[in-house]
Amino acid sequence: MTAPETESLRARPASRRRPAWRTQAPVVAVVSAGGALGATVRYAFTLAWPTPPGGFPWATFWTNVTGCAVIGVFMVLITDVWAAHRLVRPFFGTGVLGGYTTFSTYAVDIQKLAEGGHPRTALAYLAVTLLAAVAAVWAASAAARALLTRRQR
Repeated sequence: MTAPETESLRARPASRRRPAWRTQAPVVAVVSAGGALGATVRYAFTLAWPTPPGGFPWATFWTNVTGCAVIGVFMVLITDVWAAHRLVRPFFGTGVLGGYTTFSTYAVDIQKLAEGGHPRTALAYLAVTLLAAVAAVWAASAAARALLTRRQR
């Protein structure tokens, strides 16, 4: 006699079980497409607003702050307002906004500033970016929730 678990697996048609790669492939595809889009926008932004040697990296700073604000609004919308398609969050949140924001460049900028003889600018950039990014997420999500609450009345 076989165990109940084995019997239930045999009773299930093979066509109903999908390999893991078939369920994950669309997610990987939309994250890749969104990441390419977000990174392209970020790159264009840094070309338009280059950082002089030893200067404060404003393009990276504002990219991260605006990206965090958009993430705050986006998360309110997809958790409180919409029943979003399963690929919306990976495309926009992980892909577009993940490609747009650039905390790796932020870390490299800090290192370059410190090694280039600008430790005060590096420290200011480190602290101000973290504070502004967290504040942007909080303020944007709070504003989105307040706006939604006001509209529902």
